[in-house]
Amino acid sequence: MPQDHTERRVVVTGPPRQTRRAFGYYRPRTEIDEQTTLGHTYVRSLMRIQLRAALTVFAILGLLIGPLPLLFAAMPGTRRLEWTVLGFGLYLPLVLLALWYVRRAERNERDFVRLVEDR
Repeated sequence: MPQDHTERRVVVTGPPRQTRRAFGYYRPRTEIDEQTTLGHTYVRSLMRIQLRAALTVFAILGLLIGPLPLLFAAMPGTRRLEWTVLGFGLYLPLVLLALWYVRRAERNERDFVRLVEDR
């Protein structure tokens, strides 16, 4: 009888391996994807920082525009000044405030992405 020297394939089955590292390190992105308490904390911190920036802009806007009706009421004969302030004087501060807010929000998001992706 001739003997066949080819090896036979064997299938090994067992419990699936865990993908976690041995010392329990989790990437923040994994925490967010799995919606753990730590991932929730990461997302809430981003939301808190964005809210702080928005409230800062809102407060500055209120301080900039809020006193104008009182100022105009204190000087009743200055209709031309009112239209000049409303028409031209507020645009530059509003544009600068909007630019600051957009840059701040993008920087916050960029920092969050760096944190999540471990860069």
